[in-house]
Amino acid sequence: MTATPTSGQPFAARSWLFAPGDSERKMTKAADGEADIVLLDLEDSVSPENKASARELVRDFIASREDKHRIWVRVNPLSGEYTRDDLDAIMPAGPGGLFLPKAEGREDVETLDELLTKLEAAHGIEHGATKVAALVTETPKAVFTAGTYENAPRLVGMSWGAEDLSSAIGARVQFAPNGQYMPVFELARSLCLLGAHAAGVMAIETIQADFRDLDGLRERARMVRSQGFGGMLAIHPAQVPVINEAFTPSEEEIAHARAVVAAFEANPGAGTVGLDGAMLDRPHLALAEALLASVRS
Repeated sequence: MTATPTSGQPFAARSWLFAPGDSERKMTKAADGEADIVLLDLEDSVSPENKASARELVRDFIASREDKHRIWVRVNPLSGEYTRDDLDAIMPAGPGGLFLPKAEGREDVETLDELLTKLEAAHGIEHGATKVAALVTETPKAVFTAGTYENAPRLVGMSWGAEDLSSAIGARVQFAPNGQYMPVFELARSLCLLGAHAAGVMAIETIQADFRDLDGLRERARMVRSQGFGGMLAIHPAQVPVINEAFTPSEEEIAHARAVVAAFEANPGAGTVGLDGAMLDRPHLALAEALLASVRS
């Protein structure tokens, strides 16, 4: 058997919209919208007594869609009792990918890969077709393993979360008076960002709980994109257009990137070039080339 596709393969998705797996109406609304990825949730938004029926609802919903590549499922964490039942139920429908919560290092992704490999073979799904993104800061241990995901099979993205981590450490306050995350949560965000880039996968910003504050969301999404995040989680369809706009390069950005590339092409072999009164070096070229590649992808 050929090796399962690993991290480092190009993947881009600006908006990742959650929808509870026990509501066909909300799943339909999410999937019929503009989100790049729709995350049907079997974890936090579904109570234990409703998980069995939600699995069937999610399976049937995925099977009814022609755009399965963008319909993903957040399964329950491997540390609990529900993951294998989740996979047995939903994999016959062929979801585009899985969102793995409470991941605590590359070993968890490898365990999930082993389960998926068997289920793909059993249901006639191409080996490795089911992609994986992982939530990597939801437990104290997980934060310390955020840098271990290099070459993790199937992995295309890493995200972080403050809610479960807050509960795990007994933190009653997540935000400072100025609205910024408290230091421990900023640390989790930073380690997720660095871990994702070390693994060669996209970094995905966590949710904004206040879905009515679209101006704040716009500011925050632009800020985290400027720091190296490639997309953001959403909990309400109204957030999706704002996130998509924030993570789409502007015409001005594209024009500047093209000018940077052109300046280096006009000076082959140069380590630095001047452009609009600024001195640019090779890291600037790499940033420009990455931006243009994201536009083409």
